[in-house]
Amino acid sequence: MNLRRRLRSHQELHAGALNDILFILLFFFLIVSTIANPNIVKVNNPKGTKDTKAKQHITVSIDKNQNYYLGTKLIDPMLIDTMVKAEILKFKTHVDTPVVVINADTSAYFGEVFRIMRLATRAGAKTVANVK
Repeated sequence: MNLRRRLRSHQELHAGALNDILFILLFFFLIVSTIANPNIVKVNNPKGTKDTKAKQHITVSIDKNQNYYLGTKLIDPMLIDTMVKAEILKFKTHVDTPVVVINADTSAYFGEVFRIMRLATRAGAKTVANVK
């Protein structure tokens, strides 16, 4: 009886390089699958001839001296509410929801900015505040 164990060498496979190749192939197929989508139907969309967004904005500016401007026109602070409402109503005939852009200086009183924003939203316009 031969009780001696036979020495067998264990065969190993170094898979480090194989892992790198599989990782690169995985990225390749992910990128190709997002680029080449066969379910896309190509359609010609109509293109506009005019830029109508420039006409939709009502600009209210407040400088550091608390002067109010509607567009480029200097407005009396007592009349700013009625002038903004009138502009919003004028733009509502052409646009569903006009946009009021408020440009305020950093040293301007922000209570007035919030008051104009509240006034514009109550009149049915969207508001955007820019601080310079």
